Amino acid sequence: MIRILVVDDEPQIRRFLTISLGTQGYRIIEAKNGQEGLSIAALEEPDLIILDLGLPDMDGQDVLKSLRGFFKGPIIVLSVRDSEREKVTALDAGCNDYVEKPFGVKELLARIRSVLRTFSGIEPPPTFYDDGCLVVDLYSRKVSLNRQDVHLSKKEFELLHLFITHPGRMMTQQHLLREIWGPHHTKDTHYLRIFIGKLRNKLQDDPTFPKYIETEAGVGYRFLGINQFEKNTGTE
Repeated sequence: MIRILVVDDEPQIRRFLTISLGTQGYRIIEAKNGQEGLSIAALEEPDLIILDLGLPDMDGQDVLKSLRGFFKGPIIVLSVRDSEREKVTALDAGCNDYVEKPFGVKELLARIRSVLRTFSGIEPPPTFYDDGCLVVDLYSRKVSLNRQDVHLSKKEFELLHLFITHPGRMMTQQHLLREIWGPHHTKDTHYLRIFIGKLRNKLQDDPTFPKYIETEAGVGYRFLGINQFEKNTGTE
């Protein structure tokens, strides 16, 4: 079931979308403000986000920019703001479509189908990483660095797997904890710091000048490595 996160401060809009989109087979997750929307987007990883710009705690344009720091799926802005400037700003910030309020549910459904079709062509995540120094086979769970085998614990490998399959994406501490340790450990950031430290040590990655794992203090981590195959194909 495709999951859609609706970020809107109007309860009647959220209720209307929950009912209207739910009848079409979509599962709706609700957020009533920007901070809640960012948190849910990081924890739940929805397939699509519908974002209002007039939120009580943050401007929707700022929420959009923050979302694009870690969310790679489609975002549709749904707003009463109808000026060209607002639309251009939102599109430049990374939204995939812009629907004005009031709106027709049939039009919104068509826009949803359109962006989902576009994103369905995204290539599946990699199963093999090789940058000339670090080689990781995600299927066989084998890791080597400078042609020397690297032995990772189960948790260390799961962390590396998440990083490699989400290159360049800011992975929040809560998201990593939820994915690796489960939903009851999203506040146990000391677990994460310990295992990130161990993983960095085994990858010979200096946190001051990182090659693989970059820290954003208080937020999370980003994988900087670039797959050698992706670099080659990207320049052709």
